[in-house]
Parts: sequence; structure tokens; C-alpha cells
Amino acid sequence: MQQKHDYEIAPLPGHVALWLWLPMLGALGLTVAALLLESPAPPLVAWLTVPFVLAVGAMLALAMRRRRIVLDHRTLRVEATFYTKTLPVESIDLDRARVLSLEEHTDLAPMLKTNGFSLPGLKAGHFRLRNLGKAFCLVTDRTRVLTLPLRDGGLVLVSPARPGDLLATLRELAAPSPRR
Repeated sequence: MQQKHDYEIAPLPGHVALWLWLPMLGALGLTVAALLLESPAPPLVAWLTVPFVLAVGAMLALAMRRRRIVLDHRTLRVEATFYTKTLPVESIDLDRARVLSLEEHTDLAPMLKTNGFSLPGLKAGHFRLRNLGKAFCLVTDRTRVLTLPLRDGGLVLVSPARPGDLLATLRELAAPSPRR
């Protein structure tokens, strides 16, 4: 019987935090400049926008840290920022599952965020792909992505550090057990 196992996620590129914090700090700078230049002086409550922008940035930074792939008995759970996908191994078409590069297979690249979190180097949540299919994504490394086609027609794209290990374990779980 398979025990609970966490699979390490491929690390985020270093520039991802910049794509979050540079716009946030830019918005903060513009807000402070607008408040300082306003005449007459804005009410004190207007300055509450400054900690609000910082709180939003902190919340998004914490959400980016919530990335996990867990195989618990016969259930795969993918936690990606604000989103979670839980599916039984039986719902995955493992005959069509592959490890591939989205640089080469551009038709499977997440293109349109329908309900997700997207920064250069991180795609998490629900997306439409270039081929217009639907996918749940936790992609941190576009060069080694495990594609898990679902029997209902959906797709899950994940970036474990060792995608081949996860695929081998899933296939082992799905194989019929020998009769005694």
C-alpha cells in the first residue's frame, strides 16, 4: 500500500519575485507621490492605501510559496498558490502521460489564464492552452513538465523536480495487482 509522499517541485526561477514586487513597489511609489502632491492635503485615511498595497504584495508572495504535489494512497493532490486539484489515480490516462518540454510542444503551453496565478516562470491554477484545451497547471520549469491527461478530457501540467519518478509511481499504482 502506497503511503503519503510529497514530491519536490522544480524550483522557481529567481526572477519570479521581481515580477511580483516591482509592480507592487511601483504602485506604492505612485500612490505615495500622488498623496504627497495632492493639494489640499489628503485625509489621513487616504494613507491607508500604503499598508494595503504592502499587505496585498505580502499575501501574493505567501501564495507563491504554496506549491505542493502529494500522492496519498491512490489520490494525487496538486496545490498551486490559491488552487488545489485532487484526483484519484484512476482518473488519469497514464498511457498518454508524458514528460516533455513546453518549449518544444508549444501547443500545450498555458496561454490564457481562466482562474489562476500567472507570472513569468510560474503558472498556477486553471488555464486554456495554445491548442485551446483546458488544463490545471503548476508549472515552474517549462523544460520538464509532466502532462497528465484526464479521462474526462482535461489535462494536468505539473513540474516536479523529478517528473519521471512521479510518473513511474503513478503507473505502478495503476498497474493491476497480481492475484495470489
